Amino acid sequence: MTVVEPRPGLPARLIGLAFRGVSRVAPALAPHVQRGLIRAGYGVISTVVAKNTGLTFMNFGYAPLEPAGAGIALRPEDEDNAYAIQLYHRVVGGRDLKGKDVLEVGSGLGGGASFIARYLEPRSVTGVDFAASAVAFCRRQHCVARLVFHHGDAQHLPFAANSFDVVVNVESSHCYPAFERFLDEVVRVLRPEGELLFADLRPRDKVAELREELQRALLVVEEERITANVFRALELYSDRRTTLIDTKAPSVLRKALRNFAAVKGTPTFESFRRGELEYVRFVARKR
Repeated sequence: MTVVEPRPGLPARLIGLAFRGVSRVAPALAPHVQRGLIRAGYGVISTVVAKNTGLTFMNFGYAPLEPAGAGIALRPEDEDNAYAIQLYHRVVGGRDLKGKDVLEVGSGLGGGASFIARYLEPRSVTGVDFAASAVAFCRRQHCVARLVFHHGDAQHLPFAANSFDVVVNVESSHCYPAFERFLDEVVRVLRPEGELLFADLRPRDKVAELREELQRALLVVEEERITANVFRALELYSDRRTTLIDTKAPSVLRKALRNFAAVKGTPTFESFRRGELEYVRFVARKR
């Protein structure tokens, strides 16, 4: 499939429209058109956001609601990304990844895959993303032992069957035109008894459907709604993210980026506040 990447010569309005396609893909569009819009949008993220801000995470984050639940002890260089890292720490859910081969599907700007490789002692970590520019950024940014990045589609993973012990998927699947195709690929690349460590947002009335889709493909062994923790992280991150967007991003993209980051006052933030969106975590095992 041809990768649709934004080019400097594209009119600003078209770039903005492509970017908004990341989170507002029209269901009536043909799948290849949906994928093209999403690719273009994430191309903008990786080339504009990463280049201008130096960010290596794009997730909403996770904040403990009690002081005693402070999460993982971080190295000084990782403190600025504490809430984003704590989301990955929660998604792993205490699983022992030491000596395992881990695949992250939708690795984005690579911060999550880097955290897993540096903190959790896997044998290998492979990040795969469908934005070629994001993969190029990760290869430059994350020079970490046992960590590699590949360009690929979540619905057509470029790996042999039975290649991984664990698949990680964080805040990415809501953009997939065919979620069931992704799950088929997860089952294919996982080894027997391998696990999918999954977290994402869904409209509240779609969570049951998400659970059913996971149960059809895999054995669900853990489920947790972490909406309150994610919303707290959004509150704590909001001012910093707004400042970054307003000072670093091109003006034509600022409105879309604010909503993508779910800063205070945006439709996404308000949907979480009103309880219309839920953020859920699952662990599902290959039968």
